[in-house]
Order: sequence, then C-alpha cells, then structure tokens
Amino acid sequence: MEKILIVVDMQNDFIDGALGSCEAEAIVDKCADKILNFDGGIVVTYDAHNGDYMETTEGKYLPVPHCIKGTRGWELNSKIQKALAGREYISIEKNTFGSVILPEVLRESFDTKNAEIEFIGLCTDICVVSNALLVKAFFPEIKISADTSCMAGVTVEKHNSAIEVMKSCHIEIV
Repeated sequence: MEKILIVVDMQNDFIDGALGSCEAEAIVDKCADKILNFDGGIVVTYDAHNGDYMETTEGKYLPVPHCIKGTRGWELNSKIQKALAGREYISIEKNTFGSVILPEVLRESFDTKNAEIEFIGLCTDICVVSNALLVKAFFPEIKISADTSCMAGVTVEKHNSAIEVMKSCHIEIV
C-alpha cells in the first residue's frame, strides 16, 4: 500500500501573514511532526499569485493580496521547510483553490491503484476541501483522509463545515 501525504498551502501568509490566524499558527508543529514521521510520498501545494492578484476573480472576492510569488508570504513556514529538508517531495503551484493538475501528478508519480492519501494544511474550508474533493472525484475507490489536528480554516465554523462536507463525500476524518 502506497501512502501519500498532501500538505496544502502551509505558507507564511496563511499562518502569520496577510491571512494568518491563531488557529493556523497552532497546527504548525503538528504538521511538521506529521511530515517528519510520515513514511511515504509527499506532495506540497503552494498558493501562488502574481502582482496582478487584485485584478483576478479571486482578488475581487478576497481583496487581500497574499502568497505573491517571491515574497516571504509565499514561502513555506520555516518549521515546515525544516521538516521537509532532505526529503523527496513534489511541489505544485496553483493559482486558485484546487489544483487541476494534482490528480494527474498523483497518477504519474504514485501507484494510485494501491494507495491511501491523507490531507493536512490550510485553509480547511477553501484549499484543503477543494483539493480533497478533486482527488476523490478522480480516485473514488482510494481511501482518502484528512487529519483535523493538522488543519485550520478561515474561521472555526467554516473549518467545521468543511469537515462535514468532506465526511459527506466519503473522506475519512481523523
């Protein structure tokens, strides 16, 4: 059984930057420990915007510039970087919530017929749920889980709502 950990957007702007929260800060150590102790393949997503972010559809609905490529906010949190140091992992940049290339990257890089996929990261109610549902749609028979101790949402209420959506779509919540 191939195990795959998908680390979603553990970037500075979502932790202590433009869109940071105390809930996001609270999961960093748990996420770093999960990465350090994970025995399997790792995929890391990066929210990646350009200087024209405010002109995009997302920028119009969420008018907070964040994760602008090349800035500190775009970089992974230092504890996450340290946990990944020396490990092989696949990086995926995405300019919106869900990565449309993530399922194909998984198919090309792993034995997806004999795999289990676990999600951790930020934000539960936007990028985690979007990517988890995309992957579930492409691989409906794979066991997919989400570790709530390693996730945080924009608000606690939205985090909890996203958890319920994932449960409804047969994503195991741990």
